[in-house]
Amino acid sequence: MSLPLEGLSAIVTGAGRGLGRAEALELARLGAAVVVNDYGQPGRDGSGAASAAPAEEVAAEIRVAGGRAVAHLGDVSDFETARALVDLAVSEFGKLDVLVNNAGILRDRMVFSMTEDEWDSVIRVHLKGHFNTTHFAAVHWRGRSKAGETGVYGRIVNTSSEAFLAGSAGQPNYAAAKGGIVGLTTSSALALARYGVTVNAICPRARTRMTEDVFAAIPAIKGGAEPSAEGELDPLSPDHVAPLVGYLASPAAAGVNGQLLVVHGGMVAVVDRPKVSAKFDTAKEAFTYEELDSLLTPHYASRPAGETFAAAEVLGLKKG
Repeated sequence: MSLPLEGLSAIVTGAGRGLGRAEALELARLGAAVVVNDYGQPGRDGSGAASAAPAEEVAAEIRVAGGRAVAHLGDVSDFETARALVDLAVSEFGKLDVLVNNAGILRDRMVFSMTEDEWDSVIRVHLKGHFNTTHFAAVHWRGRSKAGETGVYGRIVNTSSEAFLAGSAGQPNYAAAKGGIVGLTTSSALALARYGVTVNAICPRARTRMTEDVFAAIPAIKGGAEPSAEGELDPLSPDHVAPLVGYLASPAAAGVNGQLLVVHGGMVAVVDRPKVSAKFDTAKEAFTYEELDSLLTPHYASRPAGETFAAAEVLGLKKG
């Protein structure tokens, strides 16, 4: 019996640790040859010297398990580095089939305290990094299609966040980048469908180096991310997220395109596009201030205090 991703090749960015590592291992387990990308900086804020060690260790782990993998040291927010990353997948494995964009950093600060560099760096790594790799992967797939190749196969899985869905007061840069990634996802999904490519995004919740302080107060089940004697996992283990990435990368997900899915702790939630919750029409040719006040003020007064336009309840989703 063949594996779901047998014969396919994949890139996973930020795959030296945490979510990216779990995703790379899962794609390899499902049969894909994997390019493990990571810049290897020790600080979650992107600080420290770059190191090939994290990516090399994950690639070696895949090879020891019988899979095919190569490591790539590089910052995907650099346009030419992203080009070289896609070229590496093609030269090593003959083609690229799957791109998982996961690389990111955090530089948290309230909006009134955030510096220009803290804003720019997070937008650059998350949003520009997603664009860079998506661009060169799309060029690869479109070029093959234009050359007359039939049955071109392409999958992109992007990483957004619940910080975009319901806000995150101390992360205006991160929330904005993750919202931008959803826009990039839906736009790319429409543009690339004709070439046999699907583009989807996930909002994962997982205990990693990036989120260690956020989830510090949430205990693991029976000893953390490794299975206990009873086979239980930490509900925030990245191992809960990786199977969804494997599914979205597979032929089985051919009909899934332009979608956003929240995933954590044995739960997957499909998020709808924003919907109109109320509509008001002017009684005359154009609205006046007074008319808007009479319509909108009572409407918002009837809603829970602090409720945002987004589905805030997404943050409280539980299994079942």
